[in-house]
Amino acid sequence: MVKTILKVVGGIVAAIILFFGTIFVLVQAKVDVSGFFKAISEKDKSTRTSPGAVANATIGTTKLSIDYSQPAKNGREVFGKLVPYNETWRTGANEATEISLDKDIQVAGQTLKAGRYQLFTIPRADKWTIIFNSKLGQWGAFFHDEKSDVLRVEVPVGSTDTMLERLRISFENTPETGFSIAWDKTKVFVPISAQ
Repeated sequence: MVKTILKVVGGIVAAIILFFGTIFVLVQAKVDVSGFFKAISEKDKSTRTSPGAVANATIGTTKLSIDYSQPAKNGREVFGKLVPYNETWRTGANEATEISLDKDIQVAGQTLKAGRYQLFTIPRADKWTIIFNSKLGQWGAFFHDEKSDVLRVEVPVGSTDTMLERLRISFENTPETGFSIAWDKTKVFVPISAQ
């Protein structure tokens, strides 16, 4: 009986190792497996370890929405460690963060056409690059393709008044209009204006 149980458990462990090994090899070979991750992630986002959140705003007559997941700090050092500097980040957890806007806007003085985009960032200690990418439905930043970037802007890094346990993206209208990305004690602000 014990041998049978060990055989079954061994088979299950081997299948799990084979499965994740295959996914790892495909990712390393730059094969887009985001469809697989999307299929398994369709469950209720509010029940995830990094729950889903949405920030909405109207700037002028433009309606904007940012759909993202909120990872937690959990005692970890966030920027420069958990989220490495100088690497493309999905700006959250799970699927890449998505921003949608129904009219053209100005982002840090540059035009962003109406549409839906993946919102990637490249954090650094002193400034962040904010990236709007036209390839939708991406899981993480594993397959970020710079050729699909429609706009990149740089913004300075600031700080929050208090430590934030979870990532928070929110729209602000004072003293400027735009959205902020804040987590731990780091905050960046992306200025937006209606055209």
